Amino acid sequence: MRAERGYTGLLVDFGGVLTTSVWESFAAFCRTKGLREDAVKRLFREDPEALADLRALETGGIEEDEFERRFAARLGLGEAVDLIDSMFRGMRPAEPMVAAVRSAREGGVRTGLVSNSWSTTHYDRDLLGELFDAVVISAEVGLHKPQPEIYRLAADRLGEPPERCVFVDDLRENCAGAEAVGMIAVLHRETAETLARLEELLGVELRTSA
Repeated sequence: MRAERGYTGLLVDFGGVLTTSVWESFAAFCRTKGLREDAVKRLFREDPEALADLRALETGGIEEDEFERRFAARLGLGEAVDLIDSMFRGMRPAEPMVAAVRSAREGGVRTGLVSNSWSTTHYDRDLLGELFDAVVISAEVGLHKPQPEIYRLAADRLGEPPERCVFVDDLRENCAGAEAVGMIAVLHRETAETLARLEELLGVELRTSA
């Protein structure tokens, strides 16, 4: 039963929310390459040029092979082939979160995906169709989180005003971007805590298994 004050829209990130940790996948990649476990994370966090290349990749500004060449050089790696796929290969579906989004939609909540990604082919489109009423992928729209325009676009496609939407992401800056346009944001760290907060905000009971 929907709570009287429940929010009517749910927007979620993909990597790190509907999957296992992106950072853990990066760390596993670094171990296989003989790098410090935090080498990739440090580049994205501390090197403005590396982050700029990532943003360009996610919005279609540079091709995958060019990003791989540049990023491999920054990491001190001689081989750039399959770099992107290798970095993300350790990610697995976060089944409780996937089930929760599905049950939210079944409970009458409008659901949407907002994902920063350079590729639209790595997603299971059948699964996205089961989970979401709207899908916004940065490579398709030429915008990226935390730009305010991408959140407004997602809300518009969802058919809900931003102030009626809950946004879930594992990055603090992306949550701040959602809050800047009037959404309420949930910073995803522990599944149980996230689900408890979503149930409170949405006013629906969320399943954690199929």
